[in-house]
Amino acid sequence: MGGRATAVALLCFWCFLVASYAAANILQQGRPLRYWQQLESPNKRFKLGFFVPYWQQDSGSVDQSFLGIWYNDESWSQESEEDYPRISLPPVWVANRDNPILMGVGVLSVGSNGGLQISFAETKVIVSLYSTPASINASATLQDDGNFVLRELDSDGSVKRILWQSFEHPTDTLLPGMKLGITTNLTSWKSYNSPASGSFTLHVDPNKQQLVIRKQGVEIWSSGSWRESSFDFQSFSGIDYGLNFSFFQNGSQTYFTYTYTARHDYSYFPGIRIGIGGQHYMLSGSEDYLRNFKVQIFSRHYGSMSRDGFTIRNSDDLNIEGCRNKCLLNCNCLAYATINNQDNNKTGCEIWTSRAELKPASDGKGRVIYILHSKENKWLLGLTFLVGAMMILPALCSICYIIWKQSTSNGDENIKQRTLLRELEGGEASSISFGEANSLKKDRNNELQAFSFENIVSATNYFSLANKLGEGGFGPVYKGILHDGREVAIKRLSTGSGQGAAEFKNEAVLIAKLQHTNLVRLLGFCIQVEEKILIYEYMPNKSLDYVLFDPNKKKMLNWKRRFFIIEGIAQGLLYLHKYSRLKVIHRDLKASNILLDNEMNPKISDFGMARIVGLNESEANTNRVVGTYGYMSPEYVSQGIVSFKTDVFSFGVLLLELVSGRKNTTRYRPDLPLKLTGYAWHLWNEGRGLELMDPSVDEVCPYDQILRCIHIGLLCVQDHAEDRPTMFDVVAMLSNETIPLPEPKKPGFFTTSAVQEEAGVPGIGPDICSINQASISVMEPR
Repeated sequence: MGGRATAVALLCFWCFLVASYAAANILQQGRPLRYWQQLESPNKRFKLGFFVPYWQQDSGSVDQSFLGIWYNDESWSQESEEDYPRISLPPVWVANRDNPILMGVGVLSVGSNGGLQISFAETKVIVSLYSTPASINASATLQDDGNFVLRELDSDGSVKRILWQSFEHPTDTLLPGMKLGITTNLTSWKSYNSPASGSFTLHVDPNKQQLVIRKQGVEIWSSGSWRESSFDFQSFSGIDYGLNFSFFQNGSQTYFTYTYTARHDYSYFPGIRIGIGGQHYMLSGSEDYLRNFKVQIFSRHYGSMSRDGFTIRNSDDLNIEGCRNKCLLNCNCLAYATINNQDNNKTGCEIWTSRAELKPASDGKGRVIYILHSKENKWLLGLTFLVGAMMILPALCSICYIIWKQSTSNGDENIKQRTLLRELEGGEASSISFGEANSLKKDRNNELQAFSFENIVSATNYFSLANKLGEGGFGPVYKGILHDGREVAIKRLSTGSGQGAAEFKNEAVLIAKLQHTNLVRLLGFCIQVEEKILIYEYMPNKSLDYVLFDPNKKKMLNWKRRFFIIEGIAQGLLYLHKYSRLKVIHRDLKASNILLDNEMNPKISDFGMARIVGLNESEANTNRVVGTYGYMSPEYVSQGIVSFKTDVFSFGVLLLELVSGRKNTTRYRPDLPLKLTGYAWHLWNEGRGLELMDPSVDEVCPYDQILRCIHIGLLCVQDHAEDRPTMFDVVAMLSNETIPLPEPKKPGFFTTSAVQEEAGVPGIGPDICSINQASISVMEPR
């Protein structure tokens, strides 16, 4: 009898040990964690254990299993003691994401030597998380913050050192306290059903102090530089939620992190996650997981859409999962489909926005289209809306106001487009519909088109950084390919520049009415709420400064080609000043605003700062001085007087740059602060003008022609406007070598300090060589 009681007591004690072990947070040597067991953090927020992907949870079979950490929410369940847990929320960390346990059971253990490893049925090691050659006493602990830490222990059980921790090996989620550094990054899941490493990664860029997202190594998004408590392009406002964000950079350490103080009664920690489509978002509990993983459901329908969608460029390698990701990345996306209805093959994508409607096929044999928020799920959305309305009725008023503002904004969008097109055409535009994606209007004279934003997005592959040509004064310029195969340059006005709306309208109106072989051709425009975009003909050789100031590329420019460019620019300016429908002063002529086509023909571009003058006027006054230092004339900088001679001065600087292959802002004499114009004047007076010639032009040249160009350049940059020739005179001087030239006088801004003294602007340094140097619109360098 006593023996039976002892056996029962021992059995009860053993059951108690097993039960207490299942709820423990420490993994000890000799006591492995099996696939049906979990560790639980002391605060019960996190669990660590083995799990199976979602598609296997109801299949009855286990093909792949993984070790992970997940939020311990109410939806977590386990049907039996020897079954994999059923988790509804994606894990925040996966140990063996790229090495799943196939067709079997997994075991996590701390070996006798202190190593931490995942094995198959305790026989075959799948992943060694940490290994050490010497035998040590160690244990692994799941902490309250979700960090799984392996520690070496002293003989008395105290902690000696940390050997390994999961926080230093993040997967797709950044928990509070984690550090996103130079050697650590977040990598998206491959798909919703596979935690394997996907195509998107979230990194820290130490050079620019910013976060970047890359797709297969190509940067597709950046947060902008860190400033105090936020990034330029990505605002983190987590104070009300107990979140404090930080960016540290000192010495060899650079990392982004954040902390969490429980000011509210949250059931779960927050987190920053990178999604399978490259999107990033905050998680602050189960509601956010539901929003990102449950509510965004697509249902399969047969039929057609009420309007044409737009095809995603370069999407031939995307299957149905990739198309879904593209749709999730587009906030206006309503539906998507593969182009050839072959879901499992890589056939490309077509996207529809919120203005489209499904037309179901009566016979059920139409095209397969996936629609967001299907009828089958409307009950879920309705219930969510009803409960939310009862709890936060005041918020509904705000939502209604936002919707009303949005509809008003959409109406204003059409008005803006109609008004702009009316000004471009000089007539009415009441019969034009701007709501359709493929709608466009051709003017009989200039064939200007109004493009939809969807077409622009498709042409640039979502404004991919791989398609970025450069950065202008008012925003970036991208290469794009239209649906008809035409290559175009797409200038996107930056909404954060604080300026440029007037320049956008000015440029669109001007270029639409100007036609010349040496002026860049405007093909169309796009206006959608905050977006203002101009579409130009594409120039494969980019801009003149891109070629001229590059030590290797400048070799493409022999003297014959340089003189051809000089003549072309002069002809373009003469057309603007004398022969165009409007008399136009460009005001921002510089090397970066001269584009080169495939035959190196020069095209004057960027008319955002151009000024139209009356037929009987030759100059005007302005309170707003715009342009680029080094190219602006003295009277324009000091007095605000703008005239055709303003452009002549800029042309003279440009001519001397073409001859010398050097920038005007560079200092040329160590003993004297001479700019290029001053240096050319100095050499000319000493009879050494040919020393200005670019050494890279090594062929036999017509030196008389080069000297004549230097002579004309010095005439154009003379200090007083009345001494400079007109562009009509300049073209004549270039084309007819028998025309005698007057002796040039001292140029304006003879030294590098002169422009600073004249403009009252301290510390103007040398320009930086780029595809497009920034222009200014106030008397301060930008």
